[in-house]
Amino acid sequence: MTHDDLTPPRDPRTDWPLPAFGHMPRVADLDELTTRVLADNPSPMTLDGTNTYVLGAPGTGAVAVVDPGPDDARHLKRVREVLASRDAEVAAVVVTHHHHDHAEAAKPWAARFGCPVVATARDVAGEAGRLVVDGDTVDLPGLTLEVVATPGHTRDHISLRLPTGVVLTGDHVLGRGTSVVPHPEGDLLAYLDSLRRVHDLGPDALYPGHGPELTEDPEAVLDYYREHRGFRERQILEVLSAGPSKPRNLVEVIYAEVDRKLWPAAEASTRATLAALGAQGRIVHTGDDRVGLV
Repeated sequence: MTHDDLTPPRDPRTDWPLPAFGHMPRVADLDELTTRVLADNPSPMTLDGTNTYVLGAPGTGAVAVVDPGPDDARHLKRVREVLASRDAEVAAVVVTHHHHDHAEAAKPWAARFGCPVVATARDVAGEAGRLVVDGDTVDLPGLTLEVVATPGHTRDHISLRLPTGVVLTGDHVLGRGTSVVPHPEGDLLAYLDSLRRVHDLGPDALYPGHGPELTEDPEAVLDYYREHRGFRERQILEVLSAGPSKPRNLVEVIYAEVDRKLWPAAEASTRATLAALGAQGRIVHTGDDRVGLV
C-alpha cells in the first residue's frame, strides 16, 4: 500500500461559500418549490439541526412536508408560518427513514394536518399511512415527487427526486462531513450502490437532511463520498496488516484526531466497513471481537 493510498480525498465543499456551522437561517426559500425550515436540534450528529422541507407548486394550495423532525412546538410554529405564507394545506408528511430526528413528529403532525404519513416502514407511516417503494410517486397538484430507494444508512432509507432535478437526500448525503453507516442497521455495500444510483440520476442539487444545500457540483460531492469510504477501508486494512484488532482499537488509531464524542458513531461505521470486508472474504473474525486479514 503506497503513501498516496492513505492520503485522504479532498472534500470539494472546502472551497464552496457554505454558511458557517450554526449560521444557517431558520427558514429559507431554496427554489420556487422548496422552503427549508431548520429544527432547533443541533448536535454533533444532526449538525445544524434537522432540515424539514415544505414542497409545493406555487398557488396550488397543497404541499408535502418532508422529514418533520422533532415534535417541537417552535418548529411546528415555523412550519405553520410557511404554510400560511403559501396559503397551503399539507397533503402528505413524507419521511426519508425511521430515525428519531427525522420521524418523531410524523404521526402527530399528520394527525394535526389531517393527512397521511408516507414512508417505507409501517411503524413510521402508522396504520393509516401510505407505504411506498422505489419508483412510486407522491403526487401533488402541479408537482410529483419520485421515490428513490437509497438503503445503506438504514434499510428503509429513501430519497426524493423533484422535477427540477433536485434530490432530497435525507441522511444519505449531508451538507457537511459524511454520513454514518451504522452497524448493524446500516449496510455499506448497499450504501455505495445507493451513492452510485443518485450519481446516475445526474442531480442538479442535493438538499440534505442536515447541513446546507449542495448546488455547486453535487456529483463531485457524491464522488467524494465514495472516495472517502474507500479511504477508510484502506486505513482499516493498513492497521490490520500489523495484526488482528478490535473495532474500538481501529477507531482509536484511524480517528485519533477526531473529537472523541464522535467515536461511538465512528465505531458503528467501522463495524459496517468490517461487515462489508467480511462479505467480500477479505477479513475474518478471530474471536474476542477481533478481526484480521485473510
